[in-house]
Amino acid sequence: MAAEDFTKKAEELAKQAGDFVKENADKVQDALKSEQAEGISDKLLDGAAGLANKITGGKFADQVEDVRENLDKNIGNE
Repeated sequence: MAAEDFTKKAEELAKQAGDFVKENADKVQDALKSEQAEGISDKLLDGAAGLANKITGGKFADQVEDVRENLDKNIGNE
């Protein structure tokens, strides 16, 4: 697949995803505030925070935790 074809396909998929989100905004919000989303997001955020701390040697642990908490407030139900 040529680079132009790949770019065109990526743009098409991004547009479709955007259209889906617009058309289903209420359902998307409900899904993001679900118990299942909370569990998944906690695992992902914990992993990302752990990786960031590992890479930086924990030098920015307070900032990493602040970012993690702010993101967690917007996903899930806790």
